[in-house]
Amino acid sequence: METTNSHNGGIMWFFKDKGFDDKSIHEMLKKCKRLEGVPREKASENWAYLRTIGIQERKIPSVVGKCPKILTLGLHEKLVPTVECLATLGTKPKEVASAITKFPNILSHSVEEKLCPLLAFFEAIGVPEKQLGKMILLNPRIISYSIEKKLSEIVQFLASLGLSRDGMISKVLVRHPFIMGYSVDKRLRPTTEFLRSLGLNETDLQRVVINFPEVLSRDVNKILRPNLAYLKSSGFDYGQIAALVAGYPPVLIKSITNSLGPRINFLVNVMGRRIDEIADYPDFFRHGLKKRLELRHKLLQERNIHCSLSEMLDCNQKKFLSKFCLVEQLA
Repeated sequence: METTNSHNGGIMWFFKDKGFDDKSIHEMLKKCKRLEGVPREKASENWAYLRTIGIQERKIPSVVGKCPKILTLGLHEKLVPTVECLATLGTKPKEVASAITKFPNILSHSVEEKLCPLLAFFEAIGVPEKQLGKMILLNPRIISYSIEKKLSEIVQFLASLGLSRDGMISKVLVRHPFIMGYSVDKRLRPTTEFLRSLGLNETDLQRVVINFPEVLSRDVNKILRPNLAYLKSSGFDYGQIAALVAGYPPVLIKSITNSLGPRINFLVNVMGRRIDEIADYPDFFRHGLKKRLELRHKLLQERNIHCSLSEMLDCNQKKFLSKFCLVEQLA
């Protein structure tokens, strides 16, 4: 009993030395009962190791706070082998440290029981070997997901949308690995049905999922529906909105205040154009307001040149200047 109390007192002082308050210490002890028996020397050793693998000192308290179990794990038996395994997945020195900072619990999972089956699962559905590490390190929470109960369900749902050929599903997961964290029934299916209700056909829907899977991850009532209402209030009819969404799906998730509003205002009130032109060129919303729209409009206006939005925007700066003979003027 005295030994346990001694260890408990040691770990308390260790945390206090690291700047934790009593409430935070209590929460960590509640989260991980094994902390009470951890010698201060072991905790110090594990803490120091986190620093050596590239985690910034100021971020270590947050890492430990989220997963205090890290301080109880054997350094050479558990932490070092796990980090070395994760390092084989990355191509950049800071990727592993970044993954651990995002999701510290990744260090508490078994390489043999979790990581190896996970890699085998993704390889089986066609994820390229070079992309496996990138995907897992970008969203390290993947390692905590059940293959049977969660990941397989996501894959089956994507296949039900017609993405079962040519590695389409693997492309979606690599492009947006965070999609695997969402519930099929509570998020992905409702979003899909909402997109269908706008008039998107199956081909349009597949294009959305493959090229902009992040749209599928957004909440219908909090984000997609308010953006739809804004587009309606701006004067777009249902057919035009369907064309906008099919042509540039992020129009449903872009900020109204910082993105959609300023661009529509500039088009109508500064450029003097009709919003119908956006329906013909949905990529209008993709271009930067300051660096592209305002600059190019000014150059064309000074030369009294009139053209369509696609002619104005759908090319790089060099081709734009050459197309409208503006090289000398800019120089």
